[in-house]
Amino acid sequence: MTKEQFAEALGAKGIVLTERQMEQFDQFFHLLVEWNEKMNLTGITEEGQVYNKHFYDSITPAFFFPFDKVESVVDIGGGAGFPSIPLKICFPHLKMTIIDSLNKRMNFLQHVANELGLEHVNPVHGRAEERGQEPAHREKYQLVVARAVARMNLLSEFCLPFAKVGGHFVALKGAEMTLELNEAKKAIKTLGGKTRKVETFQLMEEAGERNIVIVEKVEATPKSYPRKAGIPAKKPII
Repeated sequence: MTKEQFAEALGAKGIVLTERQMEQFDQFFHLLVEWNEKMNLTGITEEGQVYNKHFYDSITPAFFFPFDKVESVVDIGGGAGFPSIPLKICFPHLKMTIIDSLNKRMNFLQHVANELGLEHVNPVHGRAEERGQEPAHREKYQLVVARAVARMNLLSEFCLPFAKVGGHFVALKGAEMTLELNEAKKAIKTLGGKTRKVETFQLMEEAGERNIVIVEKVEATPKSYPRKAGIPAKKPII
């Protein structure tokens, strides 16, 4: 995928990029490759692949969810800046918090925000299980996003505690979601969520099937969730 094809594909979905936004994507690509030599950010470094499998893929939730209608967003486990940074470039009004357990990645994201001139980007070091219990973050966001972090039942425990009641959790997932969603039904309900829709599509250039899962936060998450670090992974809600 060339930069021009990237811009055209987004334009076809109603997301028209300015020259400045195209420059920001270019800067982000070069910073990603540069820092990737010092730390493990991504296994994908070829420019066309980054534009398709990282940048375009990160923006696909906006084809199905109105990002212009929300302001406060948190990206859980978004260490290399996906989907948070591409979404922030496309929707500059977003107040974007990014939570990840690796501090080095937070330094990278702060540097990216500074270099690209992105305001209201707040990288926060910590585990979702701990931050999700803190008053500063718990049920404070209109939208929670996460990309390919864990299976849906586990991911729901990481993410739903951050969403306000009436807010949403949007998961960017790979192929074959039916089994995973069935497995996650109890977890989503227990944590105060209700699955509103699942959108299935093919990423461009035969890069595979993707699913966008949109969950509405309909009730407050019980205080006992998220459980202490490590417990959700060992004993997922099933």
